Amino acid sequence: MAIPKAGPTPLDDLSGFLKPFAALVRRSESRHALERYTTGLLADLPRKTASEMGRSVAGTSEQRLQEFLTNTAWKPEEMDRLRVKEMVERASLGEGIQLIDDTGLPKKGYSSVGVARQYSGTLGRVDNCQVVVTSHYVDKAFDWPITARLYLPEGWAKDRARRKKAKVPVQVRFQTKGEMALKLIDKGLAWGVPTQAVVADSGYGDQPSFLEGLEKRKLPYVVRVALTTRFRLAEDVERDTGDGPAPPYQGKGRPRRAAHLKERLPGREARMLLSGLPQDLWQRIAWREGNKGALVKEFARFRVYRVGSRGTPLPSAGWLVGERPVEGHEGEHKYYFAWGLDASSLEELARLAHTRWVIERFYQDAKGELGLDDYEGRLWTGFHRHAALVMLAHSYLTLRQSYGPSTAQVSASGAFPPEGPAERGGPQKGRPSEALRPGRRDAPPST
Repeated sequence: MAIPKAGPTPLDDLSGFLKPFAALVRRSESRHALERYTTGLLADLPRKTASEMGRSVAGTSEQRLQEFLTNTAWKPEEMDRLRVKEMVERASLGEGIQLIDDTGLPKKGYSSVGVARQYSGTLGRVDNCQVVVTSHYVDKAFDWPITARLYLPEGWAKDRARRKKAKVPVQVRFQTKGEMALKLIDKGLAWGVPTQAVVADSGYGDQPSFLEGLEKRKLPYVVRVALTTRFRLAEDVERDTGDGPAPPYQGKGRPRRAAHLKERLPGREARMLLSGLPQDLWQRIAWREGNKGALVKEFARFRVYRVGSRGTPLPSAGWLVGERPVEGHEGEHKYYFAWGLDASSLEELARLAHTRWVIERFYQDAKGELGLDDYEGRLWTGFHRHAALVMLAHSYLTLRQSYGPSTAQVSASGAFPPEGPAERGGPQKGRPSEALRPGRRDAPPST
C-alpha cells in the first residue's frame, strides 16, 4: 500500500485520525502544524528533518515546524496516552504482550541531548549515539508502539551545564535502562494496555533489578539471558534438606558454620545445564513464517531457580529454555528464562520469546520510513516530541493497513477508522511495514 503524497490539504483519513489530538494545542496554527508535521513524516522524503519537511511539504515552513517542536505548549506524554487509548480501542484483541527494547541513533557531534560514546545493540558496538528505550504492544493481530524515552547517560545526568543547555527537566535523574523500562511498562498498564506478559532481550534479562521489578508487579515474562547466567535445577533445590547443624566444635580456632545452600548447590551456567541433554529432549519448533519459509529451531527446557549475587539463593523459579539450530544448519545457541508461565508449553514459550522481532521491525520502519533518527534538534523536549509524532504516524499506518485503504476515511461520526470491522471480515494482520512506500531502506528482520 503506497503512502499518499504530501499535498496542501490534509489527507481525509489522516485528518480524521488526528482529531482526538487537536485538544493538545490551543491555536489553529498549532493544529495545522501537527497535521503538516505528521504528513511530512509520511511523505516520500530522503530525510524527515524540520528543514527538509518545511521545504517539501506544502502549506508550512521550517520555522513553523520548529516552533511546533520547541516552543508550542504541548506534552508528548499526553499525546502518547491519547494515542494508546485510541489503539487499545481500535487495534487490540485484549490479550497482548509488552515488548521492551532499545535502539541507537548515531550522531556526529556531542551537543544533542543524551549523546555519548556508549554501547548500542543496534550498531553492535560502542559508538557516538543516542539510545532510546521503547515499549511496544503486540497480540495475534496487531502491534504498535506504546511509549519511548531517551536514555540519559550518567555523565550527562550529573553535568549541570549540559543539562541546562539541552533543557533537561530537573526531575529527570539517571536511571538504568532496566529502571526506565519498568517505568514505561507502568505507563502502559496505567493507560489500559492489556498485558499478559513482558518480553525483552538479554540487555534486560541480565539485570536482576528489572526481573525483580516484574516479579513484584506479578507480570509474567520471557527474557533472553547470557550463556554464562547461573541457575540451580529446581529438582535439586526442592530435594535439598536444608541447613543442617554446624559441625561439632573441636576446641581450637574459629567454630565452623553449617554449609548453606549456595555452597551445597553451586549455581551452574545456562550453557552447561543444557549442553548435556540427550537428543530426545530437544523439540523441533517452527515459530513463524519468514521470507524463505518457516523459521525452525530446536528447543529444550528445565525448571530452575535464578541465582543472585555471589550465589545467593533466590525464590524466583521458572523455565530455562535453550535454543539451537537444527542439525546441518548454522546458528548460535540462545538461552531464555521464563517466569510466571509454568503452565505454558515449550512451543508457547518459544513463540513468545521470538515475538521480539516485532519491535525490531518497528525500529526499522520508524527509522527507515518515518525519520525517527532524523531529528536534528538538541533539546530534551524537542526530541521526545519528534519521537511521539513518529509513533503517532506509525499508529496511523497500523490502523490504515489493518482496516484497509478503502475504509480509511472519516465516518459520519468523525471516528477513525469507521466503526465495525465485522462487515469486512474482521481486521487484517496489522503490518505497518507493508503499508509503507516501496523501496524501503531496510528489510524486515529474519529472526
